[in-house]
Amino acid sequence: MSFTIFLALIIIVCFLLILTIMVQNPKSGGLSSSFGGGGQMGGVKNTTDFLEKTTWVLGGTLIALILFSTLSFNNGTGGSKLVDENAAPAIVKDAPAKQATTPATKPADSAK
Repeated sequence: MSFTIFLALIIIVCFLLILTIMVQNPKSGGLSSSFGGGGQMGGVKNTTDFLEKTTWVLGGTLIALILFSTLSFNNGTGGSKLVDENAAPAIVKDAPAKQATTPATKPADSAK
């Protein structure tokens, strides 16, 4: 149950992170170019700072959610559940063994 909640939160954070990165433009474009002058409320510099900080916060949140979901998936044991120790070992059938072929020998003449 809690893993499902973490998964939903991870998807939401990923979507927000994608939006935040797509809005940014490293060459003074993007959302910050739509504001004309520096005298406007928010300004260009503040917009880029806000988007950069938002990207870092969302990235850190994503990493934390992934780590916590891993603990939730393992039920807090910290061990891997990829291999079940209680399962019966698999039976592997080998290819049929080839019989050694030896040259046919003549039966010993016992009548001599």
